[in-house]
Amino acid sequence: MELYLMRHGIAEETAVGGRDAERALTAEGRKRLKEVLRTAAKAGVAPGLILTSPYRRARETAEMAASELGYKGEIVETGALVPYAHVQEMWEEVRVHKGESSLLVASHEPLMGQAAGFIVNSPGLRIDVKKGSMLRIDVEGFGSQPVGVLKWYLTPRLAS
Repeated sequence: MELYLMRHGIAEETAVGGRDAERALTAEGRKRLKEVLRTAAKAGVAPGLILTSPYRRARETAEMAASELGYKGEIVETGALVPYAHVQEMWEEVRVHKGESSLLVASHEPLMGQAAGFIVNSPGLRIDVKKGSMLRIDVEGFGSQPVGVLKWYLTPRLAS
């Protein structure tokens, strides 16, 4: 499986109601995210399924990914992708969809950095996943300890 881990784009510092989960993407966040997604599309990224955190900024990121990458399916929200979810919980959600050839996950830090290390069997590996960035990991084993290979890491700075 080609697994794409994507951190949401730049979001508002505070939401109108003050709830972290309701912070929206900014205009700059959308612009940079679009550049990353266009580069990803040129690289052949075509998810068979998109999963997202229920937080607004991640949902908006997933919606932009669907639009830019030509995804026509349903975007699936899951609590396993909130910012401080346990990496094992996130991995179990990915395993449910192991029949997909390509899966895009829109989520947050610190979860995305922790998940990348866990999936490549290096839980101590620290990856600073920038806002609006995407990593591709090819997953070769779906056991309780995954087997994956990091193929690339695309940041907004590289895509612009």
